Amino acid sequence: MTQGNDTKVIDFYLLGFGVQCDVLFIVFLVIYVTSMLGNTGMILLINTDSRLQTPMYFFLQHLAFVDICYTSAITPKMLQNFIAEDKSITFEECLIQLFIYAIFATSDCYLLAVMAVDRYVAICKPLRYPIIMSRQVCIQLVAGSYLMGTINSSVHTGFTFSLSFCNLKINHFFCDIPPIVTLSCYSKDTNFMLILIFVGFNLTFTVLVVILSYIYIMFAILKMSSTAGRKKTFSTCASHLTAVTIFYGTLAYMYLQPHSDKAEENMKVASVFYGIVIPMLNPLIYSLRNKEVKDAIKATGKRFFRLNLSY
Repeated sequence: MTQGNDTKVIDFYLLGFGVQCDVLFIVFLVIYVTSMLGNTGMILLINTDSRLQTPMYFFLQHLAFVDICYTSAITPKMLQNFIAEDKSITFEECLIQLFIYAIFATSDCYLLAVMAVDRYVAICKPLRYPIIMSRQVCIQLVAGSYLMGTINSSVHTGFTFSLSFCNLKINHFFCDIPPIVTLSCYSKDTNFMLILIFVGFNLTFTVLVVILSYIYIMFAILKMSSTAGRKKTFSTCASHLTAVTIFYGTLAYMYLQPHSDKAEENMKVASVFYGIVIPMLNPLIYSLRNKEVKDAIKATGKRFFRLNLSY
């Protein structure tokens, strides 16, 4: 790794938002703590409530875990840089941050696609649902999501940090692929092509799975004679559709737009939404729009209240 005339890379410098601001620190700290509490609470709720021991909530549990992991990879360092004078990050820390972030961000894409398939099987093939979505199949689908995330992350991390750098100032608040690649002394075309190919494939494949699943689901809903049945069936998909729309829209905006100075600034804003805000929103989306989760929360609250009274 070199900077200019063979100077060894020891530290990068995160430019972030270009300001030191206690207000922003507090705002993002509240969002991060809310995200941690919400996702951890979702995992504990699914583990402890017998009504939520289904494939849908098994996948939701892993989605919450993935949200915890990738927002934790980037948010603490961002919070530190809002109040610290020294905004440097070592080469090793930067590499690890990108590697972890890319694993779980990619896994998130595949988990959302898997959840769409689960809803398709549950609605379109209800009698065969327990057989098709068996425990073993669910574990394999989740493992496949993590595997795709690991492969994608390994390729991008390897190619990104094999570059020679002429500038060590990363125009971002964390170590993401495009802003690091722009620091290269030499041609960046290969790396940007890899971003386009891998991100394009991951997005296209998973979005197609989601779209096809919901096309079949919509046909199944339209065939229902009962209006109440249609409403109930659609409500089971509403949370997932909301999360998918927000997630994929932001991700596509981040990585598939042409590179420019304006695009770099827009990417920071999109990254805040995608990497920090969405992990906070997901538990709220799945709890506020899901009757089973709301019932489980109420039941857990009552048990907790009775337990406290007994003491």
